[in-house]
Amino acid sequence: MMKKTALALKKARPMGPSRRLWKYASAGVGIGLLALAHPATAADLPVKAPVPYLPDAPYNWNGWYVGAHAAVIRGDSNWSATPPGGPAVAGSFALPFNFDFMAGTGSYGLGLQGGYNYVLPSRVMLGVEADVTAPNSDVLVPYSVKGGQTVISPAIGQVSYNEAVIHYGSARARLGYAFDDFLLYGTGGLAWSYDQLTRTQVAAAAPGGIAAPGTVEDRLLWRLGWAAGIGIEIPVTAKWTAKAEYLWTGFPQKTTTFTSAAESYQSNLSMESIRVGLNYRLEDANPIPELLAKGGSALETDRFAVHGQATYLNQYAPPFPAPYSGTNSLTPNQGRETTDVTVFAGAKLWQGAELWVTPEIDQGFGLSGSVGAAGFPSGEAYKVGADYPYTRLQRAFIRQTIDLGGDTQKVDAGLMNFAGSQTADRLVITVGKFGVVDVFDNNKYAHDPRNDFLNWTLIDTGTFDYAADAWAYTVGGAVEWYTGPWTFRGGIFDMSIAPNATTLDSRFGQFQWDGEVERRYSIFDQPGKIAITGFLTRARMGSFEDAILLAAMTGGPADITAVRQYQSRGGISMNLEQQIVENFGFFARAGWADGHKEPYEFTDVDRTVAAGFSLAGKLWGRDDDTWGIAGVVNGISDVHQAFLDAGGLGILVGDGQLPHPGNEGIFETYYSFPWFVSKVTLDYQLIVNPAYNRDRGPVSVLGVRMHSQF
Repeated sequence: MMKKTALALKKARPMGPSRRLWKYASAGVGIGLLALAHPATAADLPVKAPVPYLPDAPYNWNGWYVGAHAAVIRGDSNWSATPPGGPAVAGSFALPFNFDFMAGTGSYGLGLQGGYNYVLPSRVMLGVEADVTAPNSDVLVPYSVKGGQTVISPAIGQVSYNEAVIHYGSARARLGYAFDDFLLYGTGGLAWSYDQLTRTQVAAAAPGGIAAPGTVEDRLLWRLGWAAGIGIEIPVTAKWTAKAEYLWTGFPQKTTTFTSAAESYQSNLSMESIRVGLNYRLEDANPIPELLAKGGSALETDRFAVHGQATYLNQYAPPFPAPYSGTNSLTPNQGRETTDVTVFAGAKLWQGAELWVTPEIDQGFGLSGSVGAAGFPSGEAYKVGADYPYTRLQRAFIRQTIDLGGDTQKVDAGLMNFAGSQTADRLVITVGKFGVVDVFDNNKYAHDPRNDFLNWTLIDTGTFDYAADAWAYTVGGAVEWYTGPWTFRGGIFDMSIAPNATTLDSRFGQFQWDGEVERRYSIFDQPGKIAITGFLTRARMGSFEDAILLAAMTGGPADITAVRQYQSRGGISMNLEQQIVENFGFFARAGWADGHKEPYEFTDVDRTVAAGFSLAGKLWGRDDDTWGIAGVVNGISDVHQAFLDAGGLGILVGDGQLPHPGNEGIFETYYSFPWFVSKVTLDYQLIVNPAYNRDRGPVSVLGVRMHSQF
């Protein structure tokens, strides 16, 4: 997995009661999903093969199950507003279905469910199920399942009313009939939704009104109601079933008050969703202890595969010297957490072609909103963090492998791989939405923040300013040619609409070329490889010299956004991995990038050198443990330093001044070990001169990570 790039600024807010309820509720359902996982290491991604379903016997639907679903959602709301002393105003609006592939937004969601089935001798099925769903969001403009209406009335002026769904769920009974090879059912029960109501005073009423123009007021609202639907479920393997379901939820009228306008607001809400999902059957009467100890099996058939992962990370930065701070400064004595759950769904299309789609639920913040160090300490953190869980479609791509000859190699099943075989010489073409570092700058010892190191500039080369949206994914294509010990890679990828933005350029007018040459070899029968990676970005970006000159004329801080123009920025890097002996490996990275123009997507590094070691626990009798230790030195150009000293802000750095610049040095060590079906990692990082500032720090960062996958 790639590092999660954090981009546009959003500070943390205290977690409200609904966020805590979601966290606990989803954790309860998620325990079952996590229980399917088995401990994963960075080098060991194969999964257990499933037991196939034999269709010549009736499927056994009895027992507990857990699973996940994806949904498309639409809704309607009828409302009325009563201002003080004035007549009521009423209306209605839709929460329409929408989808924007380049922005990654739409009225869709990802959720978890769990339940119990009991089949009578008559084949009538009685069951119960509870579920919870997190709709999509782009965080900066939150909540994609939403709608609104603008009205004009003499009593209230011009006002816009809006409602957005933050998360919702249900607890339902299921009644159905179990045919030999499918289950048909109806379902109904209780539903709940947690929504945000927004009132915006666009223009004042004729007498002047109570709320001033531009006044925006939010209200968070719990709704309780009913759910009903129908569905069909079919067995895929002996353990896994797939389902399709239509679900209607209705919530009766509820009243709230917008205090700025002294206005009473009443509204109802109904939603419809079409869901597709998977359930994993738990056979034992008390299955959780057994699953926590041994884990479950992944879903993989001849044509389809579904895997999943869940990662929780908590980091804390104790107090450290900080005589002054700026907008992008790291805050002392602060803790933050992140959580993500990812589904990896794949299908074989034709010979050598695979389609992979990976929706993900994310929640949480990096330290200080993911600013304060160019080598940020959490590759699991987005800078567009949120204190509510939300869904993103991170990947949707087709990969075509064309065998060209040579030795046949076995391919194990993995998170985004089907089990099979390929030839040593081959052509691999990847097209769609994915991460540039899914293909480029890979290193077996330092590349996966869910399994190995956490620091951004250790898991990827700090100067590799790869194309990405705010979640580190982009749209484009890559070609890889494997021939003997060599691999040649090339790709073209879309940039975001502006540096560090959340939306990709839909016209592809801003783009990046990437190229890589890799050479594999052996030294004393120990395998290794070295890769040289280069990039060239064509986009609207600013020059540090121009920003400094403009600041001198205006007397304000240097503003890179005011001097952006269409131009190029490039860089080159080296990536080495070398096994020293079995279970003991070394890695190194070094890179350079143009230090006269602003980095566009990744982080504020113009030159970098990193190196480290990874030791497997087999060396001391603990086969599943891993110990890693590494260091990195990041630097920036003189004009980049002058820009920061003039008050400029970078992607992650900017303390308001930089009178005493210095290279940023980072040390990281981690130790990971299995715990039930998870991998627990204890991590420590020391950051010297954070954000290139000798006046601040050094900073210690303590971290605990839990990761499971199946």
